[in-house]
Amino acid sequence: MQLSEAKEKYIQTWGTLATNWGINRTMAQVHALLLAEGKPLSTDEVMEMLEISRGNANMNLRNLMEWGLVRKELLKGDRKEYFFAERDMWYLFKQLVKERKKREIEPVLSSISELKNVDENTEEAKRFTDLMIEMENVTGKVFNIMDLAIKSDDHWLIGKITNLLK
Repeated sequence: MQLSEAKEKYIQTWGTLATNWGINRTMAQVHALLLAEGKPLSTDEVMEMLEISRGNANMNLRNLMEWGLVRKELLKGDRKEYFFAERDMWYLFKQLVKERKKREIEPVLSSISELKNVDENTEEAKRFTDLMIEMENVTGKVFNIMDLAIKSDDHWLIGKITNLLK
């Protein structure tokens, strides 16, 4: 397989897989392109290589910067903005976990905290409250695991996971 073919397949695959995780396909493809190219690209280059509109490219580059996965760079003598992807896979993993925690787990915990405060004193209300407390406990554990992953270095976490799997 030629390098250009492999890169194209990687970009398409990354985009398809990302939708399974609730991430916009184009956002994942822009990220994959920047990772695969290994050098800063301008918005125009991203548009041309992925055949997407300027608005789509700008929106997804901005989202990737908000997630901490892409950074902006100015090249000397050039007025264009260039973008490059962080290539440290452990850093990328931690950033993705951090964003998923912020966008998914924290709102769930907040919602459950409110929902478990039922004023009724019935058996049905108790079952519902018990369910919310159990969900809060499990979600809280997931929150703590994600927090550990974000704050740890790769060797520590991999060691812990390896010990659990023995």
